[in-house]
Amino acid sequence: MDRTLAADLARLPDLLDATRRAAAEALATLDERAVVPDRPKPTDPEPLPERGRGAEAALAAFRARWEPRLSASAGPRYFGFVTGGATPAALAGDWLTAAHDQNSNSSMDRAGQDLERETVGWLRELFGLSDAHTGTFVSGATMSNTTGLAIAREWLGERLGVSPADDGAGALGPVRVLSGAPHSSIAKALSVLGLGRNSLVRVPTLPGREAVDPAALDRALADTPGPAVVVANAGTVNTVDFDDVPAIAALRARHDFWLHTDAAFGAFAALSPDHAHLAEGLDASDSLCVDLHKWLNVPYDSAVQFTRRRDLQARVFQNAAAYLGPLGEHPDLVHLTPENSHRLRALAAWFTLRAYGRQGHREIVERNITGARSLGAALAEDPAFTLLAPVRLNVVCFTLTDNPDPARLTALREAVAAEVFVTPTVHEGTAGLRAAFSNWRTTQADVQRAARALRTAAREIA
Repeated sequence: MDRTLAADLARLPDLLDATRRAAAEALATLDERAVVPDRPKPTDPEPLPERGRGAEAALAAFRARWEPRLSASAGPRYFGFVTGGATPAALAGDWLTAAHDQNSNSSMDRAGQDLERETVGWLRELFGLSDAHTGTFVSGATMSNTTGLAIAREWLGERLGVSPADDGAGALGPVRVLSGAPHSSIAKALSVLGLGRNSLVRVPTLPGREAVDPAALDRALADTPGPAVVVANAGTVNTVDFDDVPAIAALRARHDFWLHTDAAFGAFAALSPDHAHLAEGLDASDSLCVDLHKWLNVPYDSAVQFTRRRDLQARVFQNAAAYLGPLGEHPDLVHLTPENSHRLRALAAWFTLRAYGRQGHREIVERNITGARSLGAALAEDPAFTLLAPVRLNVVCFTLTDNPDPARLTALREAVAAEVFVTPTVHEGTAGLRAAFSNWRTTQADVQRAARALRTAAREIA
């Protein structure tokens, strides 16, 4: 064994303790650090060392060279994108995921996939899904959407008497995928799956909304020859608008289509009694996307996909190798996603669900919703700001009242970056910013701090 590697093995408890102290210090100083540090000048990459100096030296080099450049994305005022943090239990689970280093794909070494199936069952219950749905962990919402649409592609083939998994997507002929306000990952998935970005057909939305107009969807389906795919939204990125999924599902009485629902973070509305109605109808989906490194607050990367047609899923992703385990009635996980290697992502989710239960995660969701509404109210009271949409759940979509051009919004965003991070958007043709609440640490004090920073920066820009 390499001498340096052997020395690290002998000192492993001390090295893990040093790493623990570094991690604890980083988390303890989240409030003091800039949410997004000033952009440093690019540095030239260091050469690969010929002879290493061990883990302790690597840790010191990381803390000196890279840690100061990292954002406080684990913290309570990182409102960009839709980014959760990692609850204490999820962090513990993720550390143990690396320590045990399981490839949880095969029944020949089955504890990992049994743990994943238990966790998927808990998530299914959390979101009000029936046992007809089976689920598998994947890396994020993009992979979840891609997996769901891959199953939809095979369903189209089943309807047409072909198998795209065997014969290629070209065997389907022209395909139409209908949606009102699809997330960008939908077009990306269609490109990857060989269906093409141009197969995505935008259906009119309700006036002033991002929710699809069910009547317009009905007409579009009537104009679509043969079976189609409908992508519903349970929580759009800009305004957290929800399609009427029960009304969409009811259209199957007249039209033949696969219903895929993108509920990346909107599914968590099911945890709040006051907002659960928004997530009604998710169980009617043929496939469903839910992201977990958003509102479940587990570390990146983690999501889950559900479907009612695991048989078609296995037809798409089956892997023929004797050492990978059987297909069978209950396929090993290796046969259900694009990944042959599949880290035990479920452990972090298992830990946080086991530690805090439904009630604990409901409290996070409801506190985030309250925070978003408070920030929205604070900005609405300031004449410098205009809300671009109502605060429906956990996202505040806003802009500058006077001259909201991208340059001024960029200046505003950069001016507050040390205190709060928000990301740019365009809503109904108007440039704006959005603040998404999904971190378990966020409190009303953070909301007030963010609002104060935004108001001050707006006055300075004006």
